Amino acid sequence: ALWKGLFASGAFRVATLLFWLALLWHAWIGVRDIWMDYIKPTALRLTLEVLTVLSLVGYAGWAIEILWGAAK
Repeated sequence: ALWKGLFASGAFRVATLLFWLALLWHAWIGVRDIWMDYIKPTALRLTLEVLTVLSLVGYAGWAIEILWGAAK
């Protein structure tokens, strides 16, 4: 009940989403740098980068679903 009350505020949900988006952006920068430094074949690096982006976008969508889907 306490968690539902805490996340009932739209401002708190937006702040939480901004936190997650910042964290996912930070993850993208870090993983992208790892791929660029250690994966030399271009096709493999591009594939890994695309998979990373798809995963991070999926996580962002999941966060949105959790934050706004739970209010139903």
